[in-house]
Amino acid sequence: MRIEENDGVSASRNHLVFAYYVTGHGFGHATRVVEVVRNLILAGHDVHVVTGAPDFVFTSEIQSPRLFLRKLVLDCGAVQADALTVDRLASLEKYSETAVKPRDSILPTEVEWLNSIKADLVVSDVVPVACRAAADAGIRSVCVTNFSWDFIYAEYVMAAGRHHRSIVWQIAEDYSHCEFLIRLPGYCPMPAFRDVIDAPLVVRRVHKPRKEVRKELGIGEDVKLVILNFGGQPAGWKLKEEYLPSGWLCLVCGASDSYELPPNYIKLPKDAYTPDLIAASDCMLGKIGYGTVSEALAYKLPFVFVRRDYFNEEPFLRNMLEYFQGGVEMIRRDLLTGHWKPYLERAMSLKPCYEGGINGGEFAAHILQETAIGRNYTSDKLSGARRLRDAIVLGYQLQRVPGRDISIPEWYATAENELGRSAGSPTARMSESNLQMTSWTEDFEILHGDLQGLSDTMAFLKSLADLDALYDSGKNAEKRQMREHKAAAGLFNWEEDIFVARAPGRLDVMGGIADYSGSLVLQMPIREACHVAVQRNHPSKHRLWKHAIARQNAKGQGPMPVLQIVSYGSELSNRGPTFDMDLSDFMDGGKPISYEKAKEYFSRDPSQKWAAYVAGTILVLMTELGIHFEQSISMLVSSAVPEGKGVSSSASVEVASMSAIAAAHGLSISPRDLALLCQKVENHIVGAPCGVMDQMASACGEANKLLAMVCQPAEIVGLVEIPSHIRVWGIDSGIRHSVGGADYGSVRVGAFMGRKMIKFIASNMLSQSLSCANGTTPDELEDTGIELLESEASLDYLCNLSPHRCEALYAKQLPETMLGEAFLDKYADHGDSVTVIDPKRTYGVTAPAKHPIYENFRVKAFKALLTSATSDEQLSALGELLYQCHYSYGACGLGSDGTDRLVRLVQEMQHRKSCRDEDGTLYGAKITGGGSGGTVCVIGRNSLRSSQQIIEIQQRYKAATGYLPFLFEGSSPGAGKFGYLRIRRRTTLKS
Repeated sequence: MRIEENDGVSASRNHLVFAYYVTGHGFGHATRVVEVVRNLILAGHDVHVVTGAPDFVFTSEIQSPRLFLRKLVLDCGAVQADALTVDRLASLEKYSETAVKPRDSILPTEVEWLNSIKADLVVSDVVPVACRAAADAGIRSVCVTNFSWDFIYAEYVMAAGRHHRSIVWQIAEDYSHCEFLIRLPGYCPMPAFRDVIDAPLVVRRVHKPRKEVRKELGIGEDVKLVILNFGGQPAGWKLKEEYLPSGWLCLVCGASDSYELPPNYIKLPKDAYTPDLIAASDCMLGKIGYGTVSEALAYKLPFVFVRRDYFNEEPFLRNMLEYFQGGVEMIRRDLLTGHWKPYLERAMSLKPCYEGGINGGEFAAHILQETAIGRNYTSDKLSGARRLRDAIVLGYQLQRVPGRDISIPEWYATAENELGRSAGSPTARMSESNLQMTSWTEDFEILHGDLQGLSDTMAFLKSLADLDALYDSGKNAEKRQMREHKAAAGLFNWEEDIFVARAPGRLDVMGGIADYSGSLVLQMPIREACHVAVQRNHPSKHRLWKHAIARQNAKGQGPMPVLQIVSYGSELSNRGPTFDMDLSDFMDGGKPISYEKAKEYFSRDPSQKWAAYVAGTILVLMTELGIHFEQSISMLVSSAVPEGKGVSSSASVEVASMSAIAAAHGLSISPRDLALLCQKVENHIVGAPCGVMDQMASACGEANKLLAMVCQPAEIVGLVEIPSHIRVWGIDSGIRHSVGGADYGSVRVGAFMGRKMIKFIASNMLSQSLSCANGTTPDELEDTGIELLESEASLDYLCNLSPHRCEALYAKQLPETMLGEAFLDKYADHGDSVTVIDPKRTYGVTAPAKHPIYENFRVKAFKALLTSATSDEQLSALGELLYQCHYSYGACGLGSDGTDRLVRLVQEMQHRKSCRDEDGTLYGAKITGGGSGGTVCVIGRNSLRSSQQIIEIQQRYKAATGYLPFLFEGSSPGAGKFGYLRIRRRTTLKS
């Protein structure tokens, strides 16, 4: 419907003109658009399709003069290095080239074209600029999709850097001009669209019956047929005859003309009609996309899928596929090495049960027709400002990746952020639902250790008992049972001992990124913790998953030690819930493989890269302590420490994993040494350049005390009691923090550059002083500061330089920034073993180098103030130190909009007249950990009024951003204080 000045309608029901914009990302969008367009044309309307897809995608299904194809790409989607790998930075750069830079010419061109065809309605799947062009042309627009590009690109922005953030804002703003959204099943959060109509699956029709298709292919009914559908093949991959079990054939989609196939593979032509082939097959092997999932569900075809990295649409479609018992996940390693048999056999045992509608094309066409003639489907006409505000909300919500509740599609509307939802683990969920915990004593006999009254540990034991019951029952009656629970149910031998360790996350009260420069730091272990259960078994008695059995059989060596891991909470991010490997993979020529090779090993499959934090502890024990692991190992990881919030979720996993493995193998490792070993896991195997304070706090901390540690490299100087009148909170900003991110790493590089320059300057000054000192007396030599210069010329840690020496001699000689290449030419290296200088990158130097020097002084002052006399001045001074730290982070480039907003809210609360008239309550706040998002630490008076103000800040932040922050309150013991539990299932209960 064209919107005229008199608000009249310029369309009739009999003949309408639709402009349908299709994203340039793959064929999946084009194939579902075909079905909607077909129904619009059947209704007698003209449809102009703007697409970059080949003509045959449309003309093979629609032969009509009412179909008009216009070859144009106005967005590029995700740039893929191969069928399974998305290049995040290239995706953003290409979108910028395609839609951002030429935007000023795109909009008037599209407005002119829309007017020239006299379009009554603009439909988008799901091109952002189409919605804006429609608005400029005075034409209503509707989107038809299951995801939007602001949602997909938000994660890429976090990896690529803030300068790309405007892309996401612009896309969200473009979508906000859309009238409403026709939302398809398997949808992602899309708050840019205020009004939503849910549609059935949009699926292309089957033209030929199964028997006819097989007859044309020359394939009998006795042959098992799998269709390989990756939209291109993974890079460097060659299909082999032995990948398929006997009696199977494979139809290959998307293979190049020059690609030679073995005799049991059939190359399909480029224009093959896939729905007919899917309906004629016994199962599908491919990557998840809307087209593959919808057609697999519609035609009840089992789908063996391999995860793609960095495509946020996938978890939602995967959940839908698995809910209707249609999916089997294959790990990428087994895809590429040809261990297909156990997955194909598993797929054949499935009974997909989708019974929902598959007439989404007809449904959407009717809605579009009615909208074009003037019907209003919006529930309440909202102002543009309100719609835009909801679009901006997306920025805060999506940067929580991967800590989002993706298994709850409406999370963005109801994100009240209970621990059980945000953590995703059974432990957390049971804690929140106040289940009876008294039954743990009936389930397990505790042979060693003490629960210490920790309710989360009781809940974890209860979850183990429930797994045993699930395994005994064999087949759970529930249709939807999370795969991680199924895998965990078969993980342990319940007649043997299980070892349980617990490690908390930590709140960075003071110190933060100055740890790698040798600062004093003050860290508090938080209430939320990670539990890890470990059992070792003789390889001949180890319960192996079917694909692991197939892998061992293929090697022909008999039972070998295997590591199997199940991680709860996998549905919070796009990662696999299980990981397994032969422990022999950690050996090369009788010696442990290098950390570099291990890093490469775990990086091969992004969906399983998380296993580096857990399995990496085994390699570090092998390498550093010479431990030999000759038995198989089963591990269950359940963490309630939220990811991406800057509270050391990774350190808690590492410390709990190594503690449990050490306990199971009788190793006695001190908490300090264990923390240093876990740091090696993170630095060298995971590849995150963190300091050691996270692991130390998790391993050595005590409840309700600050662990005081000088990071040179890890010397504990004591535990500092938090005075009873003082309280500390953590408030999560909702913006994802990553210690492995580019900003953190570049600031660390800048700090080490600064140290190298200071040493160089000190050496030159020392040489000049010594050359001028000939003939002087010893007293005169001392006056020149020779000893200080000697110390500074060999400076091991920046924090050993005092602030006044820095200002007097060095600060003005450090450059604000420096190109990596220029630094390397002059200084050769920066002396940091865990970061690498990029010659083409410009690094900040002055701010990153000065921050740890001043932060060390601030931390010392903070520690001294905690033991001073109780007064309002004491609290004000403590708070001021937090504020100074926060703004110093910002000067380094490690701030974020969300954390800055929270600090401002604390300041507003602190300086309210009503608060000044009474005793003060909140006194200071700072960004924590590695910065660039995450959690803010707040200090205040321990009073009811302070708690009320924290809740008020929480609500005000939600009102401004749409995200309700997670609050961290309370503390718990570190892994060393907890020790470990050795438990065994009670035999009386089993019998």
